[in-house]
Amino acid sequence: MLEAHIQLETIDAKYAIMPGDPKRIDVIKEFLENPKELMYNREFRSVIGSYKGIKVIAISTGVGGSSASLACEELAHLGVKYMIRIGSAGALQSNIALGDLIIGEGAIRDDGVSKAYVDSIYPACPDHELLEMIVESCKELDFPYHTGIIHSHETFYHDSNTEEEKKWSKLGVLGADFESAALFVVGRIRKVKCASILNNVVLYGQDTSESIGDYVDGESITSIGEKREIKVALEAFYKMENK
Repeated sequence: MLEAHIQLETIDAKYAIMPGDPKRIDVIKEFLENPKELMYNREFRSVIGSYKGIKVIAISTGVGGSSASLACEELAHLGVKYMIRIGSAGALQSNIALGDLIIGEGAIRDDGVSKAYVDSIYPACPDHELLEMIVESCKELDFPYHTGIIHSHETFYHDSNTEEEKKWSKLGVLGADFESAALFVVGRIRKVKCASILNNVVLYGQDTSESIGDYVDGESITSIGEKREIKVALEAFYKMENK
C-alpha cells in the first residue's frame, strides 16, 4: 500500500539515513553507489543507493518531531529496521566546537510528539547496539564527537529560550534539536532500532538563527561536520550488517 506522506509503496532496504533538509539528500548521494531518486512529496525527499554493498534509503523529514515521526512510522510499515537521524544542533556546552558531532545517549522529551504516544515518564533512548556502532565509527574515522543527553524541544524563538538553554547547560545537556526524542520514542514503540547524530552548527551562547543561516549558505566547518555525520551513519550501518 502506498504510504500517505513519503509516497512509497515498497523499499528494498532495511537501513534509513534521515536528514531534515531535503537539500542534504544531494550530499548523501555523493556517498552512495548508484543512487536513484524515489519520491519528493512535501518535505519528504527520498533516494536509494548502496554503501559497501548495503542498500540504504535516505529520506528527508523536514523540521520537527511531527514529520520525523511520520517518516519513522511509514518506513517501518515498509520494513525498514534501522534508522539514524543526521541533523544539526545548537551546543549547550562551551567545549563543543563547530562541526563536532553530538551523539545522543538519550533525549529530554520537551516536544509534543513523543507525549502524544506515551506519558513523559517513558524514556527516550537510542538503540544501544546502533549507538555502539556509531561511537566505534567516530573513533575509527578520528572525528571529534561527544556523547550525552540531547534536549529535544519545539522552537528556539520563544521568549524563554535563553533561560532554558542556561538551565539545561548547567545540568550537563550537550545540545538541542527538535526531532531526536520523537524518533527515539516512536522507534522504540514500533520496534525499530534508532539513533541520532547531530552536527553542531551553533556555539554555546551564540545566536541560533544567524549561525544556521551561515551553515546553509555554503562550505564551512559545519558543512564538513555534515559530511562527517553522513559517513559515520553509513559506517554504523555497515558494522550492523556485518557484526
